[in-house]
Amino acid sequence: MNGFSAETQATVLVLFTALVAVTLLMCVMAGPDRDDLTDFYTGYRSLTPLKNGLAIAGDYISAATVLSTTGIIALAGYDGYVLAVSTAMSLVLLMFLLAEPLRNAGKFTMGDVLARNMPRPRAVRIAACVVTLSATLPFLVVQLSGAGSLLTYILDIPHEAGARTTSIVFVGSLMIIYAAIGGMRGTALIQMIKIILLLGTSIVIAALVLNRFDWSPGDVLRAAQHGSGTGPAYLQQGLQLGTSAGGRLDFVSLQITVILGVACLPHITMRLYSARDVPAVRRSMSWAVSTVTTFCLLVIIMGTGAAALVGSQDINAADPHGRTSLLMLSQVLGGDPGSAGATILYSGVAGMVFITLLSSVAGMTLAAASSLAHDLFAHAARRGEAEPRTEMTVAAWTSVAVGTVAIVLSTMVQNWDVGVLTTLAVSIGASAVAPALTYSLFWRGFTRTGLLATLYGGAACTLVLMVFSQAVSGTPSAVFPNADFDLFPMQSTGLVSIPFGYLAGWLGSCLDHRRRAAESRENRRLYEESEAQLLAAAE
Repeated sequence: MNGFSAETQATVLVLFTALVAVTLLMCVMAGPDRDDLTDFYTGYRSLTPLKNGLAIAGDYISAATVLSTTGIIALAGYDGYVLAVSTAMSLVLLMFLLAEPLRNAGKFTMGDVLARNMPRPRAVRIAACVVTLSATLPFLVVQLSGAGSLLTYILDIPHEAGARTTSIVFVGSLMIIYAAIGGMRGTALIQMIKIILLLGTSIVIAALVLNRFDWSPGDVLRAAQHGSGTGPAYLQQGLQLGTSAGGRLDFVSLQITVILGVACLPHITMRLYSARDVPAVRRSMSWAVSTVTTFCLLVIIMGTGAAALVGSQDINAADPHGRTSLLMLSQVLGGDPGSAGATILYSGVAGMVFITLLSSVAGMTLAAASSLAHDLFAHAARRGEAEPRTEMTVAAWTSVAVGTVAIVLSTMVQNWDVGVLTTLAVSIGASAVAPALTYSLFWRGFTRTGLLATLYGGAACTLVLMVFSQAVSGTPSAVFPNADFDLFPMQSTGLVSIPFGYLAGWLGSCLDHRRRAAESRENRRLYEESEAQLLAAAE
């Protein structure tokens, strides 16, 4: 229970209702024609670079980034700072390495990029769809299961299973509607609203934190050290994963995974295909990187402010992972719970959290549904001969199917610590998607066998290592703390699974003896034909 007055809770409820009404109306108005695939998947590439950049930033900054990263900073200090910087660095890497080639190579989905030069691309489409679902569904479950706890806290509803289940179903139903009706343009508008509210509210919170300490960052850090209860250790690596040799390796593994994996997730790369041309995607990425970097700096200030003004003891009592630290910080900054200032501030932060939850799950649902409809149905099952209207209908129904599965899974695991699923999704992005994209875009000798080995091998390695990692069992913070099958002595798989993904692709291509001669010549010919367009932005 958050302790706010009935008037504050009424204000929050009115704000939530207004946000739902506005976003639903925008989705309906921006929705595509029923038989226009280009409109559904790309919004006719009608967004300006600024709008598309804001939409990319909105897709990139999930509820996990807003709430979990702030909480990690509040509880673990330095480890959270590095995580926030790594999150921004991932988008910078995408901007300079992959954004322009992806825009040139892709049409609607990641499967289009990977299958473009591959003979017999049906298996590639299926693999791309499997990996897309493997990367997006865990994220959806994390977002929705967290929505149950967060909405009951925000609305001051008793934290019971029934209330949390109702919240999950409510948010999940909205995400299905947004993805099925709005398409790329509708979800882009929601992402723009989300990122503007997110930046505006975060700037206010960060300014209020600094103002409490006379705009002295040093004073904020000293207060955070005291409030964390760890003293100087707050500004040293180790509070999150430990200071042992294994803990330091795990820390490095996590940061590498975040840098390589976050920006390669399918719902992020899908947004690049909606840019009009290469100059537009370049300018869009500039806006996106600037926005995300600014927000990550604000997250550092807000997380440090939560440690300084709320304290780790109260934050841990509300949520051991610190996901409510931002909401608790707004309560402290607002002063008297009954005052108008406190009501406005808390309502603004609550609205920001709510729209972040809605927009994050809508973008992921759209990416998963698009891959099922475009890669699996239209190309793998119908071999590219599906009618546009039929594919649009399938995309709408797959949105319902993906959303329903995510809702059911989220209600089943709502009492579990599902944060490990975020690590799983990002690790699949780093270990399967990133190697597949870099090889496909930049290596002439990459074969179909190598691609399948990268996608399936990287994803399978990540899944197996994660199941037997310390994040799942063997430690007090694990999903199953009373079990002990942690054969892999880390919580992040990146140090092993990322090299494995790259190695699998290389070996699969080099050892493809039976068809290597003919297929390699064909791959090189196809790559050379498209190389100028991919790398030099020739039209």
